[in-house]
Amino acid sequence: MKSVVADYRYRVLCMRIVPTAGSPIYLTDHPRDLVMSGHTYLSTSGYQFTGQSSTAGFSPASIDIEGIAGASGLTRAAIGSGLFDGAKCYVFATSWATPVEDQETIASGIFGKATLLDDRFQIGGVSMIDALNQSVGQTYGAQCPKKFCGTEYAGCGASLAANTVTGTLTSVTSASVFTDSGRAEADDTFGAGTIQFTSGPNAGLKPLEIKSFSGGVFTTFEPFYYLPAVGNTYTAVRGCRKRLIDCQNRVGGSNVANFGGFPWIPTGSTYAQVGQGG
Repeated sequence: MKSVVADYRYRVLCMRIVPTAGSPIYLTDHPRDLVMSGHTYLSTSGYQFTGQSSTAGFSPASIDIEGIAGASGLTRAAIGSGLFDGAKCYVFATSWATPVEDQETIASGIFGKATLLDDRFQIGGVSMIDALNQSVGQTYGAQCPKKFCGTEYAGCGASLAANTVTGTLTSVTSASVFTDSGRAEADDTFGAGTIQFTSGPNAGLKPLEIKSFSGGVFTTFEPFYYLPAVGNTYTAVRGCRKRLIDCQNRVGGSNVANFGGFPWIPTGSTYAQVGQGG
């Protein structure tokens, strides 16, 4: 039973979407914008909940939403670029007369893959309790399990600010291959890192993982939604391939003391050689 229930006479639904990158989106089905906790929930149309299930136990519930791309602040470019993949979604009811954020919780979930169908979008997700089904804790392996510049497992120790650079494109080959001739870093410096545009048509879209970097040429695993243009500015984060050598050559000095992997664990081939007395 809900501990707080919105006044049914003035009851409206509100939704807060928090993407993994970028600013949250606030929506309400009330005819006027509502301000709560310093956030303005925009009165808009073009979206609806197409499915919502809940359970009394710890089985994951689900939440689905669909609508017209762009009509509710969920732009076609943002959806197509995957900005809302993995975003957190909070749905709650409140009174439009005296709105209170998260007054009556209806559902909360994590979005999966967003899909575009012509000018419509569909996003399916599961409740946050599904996170309990994920494996947690540190595992033993040759590669480091820590998130680069993260804080879990006693922390990576590397500084995000020290490993972040900015620049400007000087040539563009495709939506996934572009060059900044001003970059003087060694090859593979940004491999497994990320790049995000701060100007141009891709500004504000989610950062993409860098597949390779050589001679100032960036190659991403996925293409950007729009074709970048010469003069577009970007922010790039140096990569980490989770190897011991990456910590040894880290900017600002060796970071081996924080390496979380176990590079001397025998692999299948090494173990076989030892077992055979080689």
